[in-house]
Amino acid sequence: MRTPKPLSTTLTAGVVLTLAACANLQPAGPTKDKTYAITILHTNDHHGRFWQNGSGEHGMAARKTVVDAIRTEVAAAGGYSLLLDGGDVNTGVPESDLQEAVPDFRGMNLLGYDAMAVGNHEFDKSPATLAMQRKLANFPMLSANIYRKGERMFAPYQIFNLGGVRVAVMGLTTDDTQKLGNPAHMQDMEFRSPIQEAAKLVPELRARADLVFATTHMGHYENGRHGIQAPGDVEMARAVNGLDLVVGGHSHDPVCMRAENQVETDHAPGAPCQPDQQNGTWIVQANEWGKYLGRADFQYRNGTFTLVKYALIPINLKNTPPIPENPEMLALLKPYQEFGQRKLSIPVGSSDAKLDGDRSGVRKAATNLGVLIGRAMAEKTHSDFAVVNSGGVRDSLPAGAITYKDILKVQPFGNTLATLKLTGAEVLDYLNIAAAMSQGAGGFPHFYGVDLVITAGKVGQVHIGGMPLELAKTYQMAINNFVAVGGDGYPNVTARAGYVDTGYVDAEVLRDFIAANSPVQTARFAPGNHVIYTAPN
Repeated sequence: MRTPKPLSTTLTAGVVLTLAACANLQPAGPTKDKTYAITILHTNDHHGRFWQNGSGEHGMAARKTVVDAIRTEVAAAGGYSLLLDGGDVNTGVPESDLQEAVPDFRGMNLLGYDAMAVGNHEFDKSPATLAMQRKLANFPMLSANIYRKGERMFAPYQIFNLGGVRVAVMGLTTDDTQKLGNPAHMQDMEFRSPIQEAAKLVPELRARADLVFATTHMGHYENGRHGIQAPGDVEMARAVNGLDLVVGGHSHDPVCMRAENQVETDHAPGAPCQPDQQNGTWIVQANEWGKYLGRADFQYRNGTFTLVKYALIPINLKNTPPIPENPEMLALLKPYQEFGQRKLSIPVGSSDAKLDGDRSGVRKAATNLGVLIGRAMAEKTHSDFAVVNSGGVRDSLPAGAITYKDILKVQPFGNTLATLKLTGAEVLDYLNIAAAMSQGAGGFPHFYGVDLVITAGKVGQVHIGGMPLELAKTYQMAINNFVAVGGDGYPNVTARAGYVDTGYVDAEVLRDFIAANSPVQTARFAPGNHVIYTAPN
């Protein structure tokens, strides 16, 4: 009973199963007056963390120990289980990024995942890499709302048979993906509203299954307050009737509720956790990086689905009970880890202090790392100025020695540098677009070679290279190709005259700049007052 069997072949784009064929494949359903024990195990936002971190925390080997133990326990008691993931397997750890997340997907196969949602970071790499990952995965990657040329690109759902209880698992992906992902990797794709797609699919699934789940990459936002993000799980559960459970991802937080519509913001590892419930739908999310394994134990009887208990199980987090690592998983993953370490341990240079790329800071204010990256881009491309999207800065650089691994943590996407020739008037227009980007968004800009005043989202007093902006003069701007093709909400400028994709990889440019300027004197890259935000009169 460890591995639930699908009721039918997973639907794929362009394949339509007739109702008669589907009916022939479906069993009679659950037995009346029988109580079924169903355990849902879940993770999300793995982001390349196949190996434990430097403090011995999380990692897929320890996760497998816990998953195997729970499955054995559940099966021995006559119950059934599913292991689901909320998406974003890709991007975050250099050892994984260098190897196209192959160790991560192979580890998920060994863990026995039953299905996962497609996350926005599944589009960070090329379409060929995504195709390779789909072929490698022994489980369906689900998304009902991603279309290519009018047809669904992924299987919208999978139906599992848990001892006669038919469980439909639907996948959904945030419609922000078009903005967050690399547009060059999403040509001909359409990310429709996941809420609207769910509203269409759930009635169909309720006719075919006893329970309807969604594994999503949409985010959980307290009381539905999603701000600048696309609507998430709370909003969907309120809008769509008939969902029993949502296994979420994308917002990276543990979903533990202090009270109705109030999130417990300081959940401690090992402490009790009460999942959210909206419109009769349970919503769970297990933080990020495999720090926790979520476990939800339910009972199903005569059409009633009841949560018995819920826990977020910490995976070797500090001050929690130690979990031994599974030898089989270690044997699978160790060669990948060793290969990555050899490639990444090469020293690059050093810095006299931290270069700040922390998400909490870099998306809200100028930082020394943002300035340094902009200067590296401008100098490499011989440009007058550079604009850096904060969403492309994923980590800080430490004080002291800096390795290539550190560089790839900062810039893991493999973007290339691009240049664009603009008149001064066009520069002003572009800077106004950049200045209007919201704090907290990936489009929030960092500048090099530019002095300006921003008032209520409008720029003024612009200087380029220390000289006042001349509207008729031609300037050259450096950006990355992600921004150039319209990423993070910037305009697509690739079809304009004077646009060049240099082919220089951003991380390699940063590595060379660090090496040439080592030891880096961080005071040289202090943001200072080059960009001033003022309140309107």
